[in-house]
Amino acid sequence: MPADDELVGQWEADFAAAARRPLRQRFRYSFIRTYKPVLDDSPYRSFDTTAAYRAWCEANLPRWLGYARTL
Repeated sequence: MPADDELVGQWEADFAAAARRPLRQRFRYSFIRTYKPVLDDSPYRSFDTTAAYRAWCEANLPRWLGYARTL
C-alpha cells in the first residue's frame, strides 16, 4: 500500500493528466450511465403531493438507490 505522500502524488498526476485533455473528451468520460431499476423504466411520473411521491418511492424503488426515508 502506497504511503500517503505517494498516493497524493499519484492523484495530482492523474488530475494534471485529466486537465490536459480536451474539454469534449473530459465531458465524454465524466458521466457514468447506470441503469436504475424502476426509475428508468418509464419516461416520466407525476404525483399530486410530495407525500404521494415518497410513498411511491418506498413501495417501488430498491433501497440501495437511496430514495427510502431511512437506509
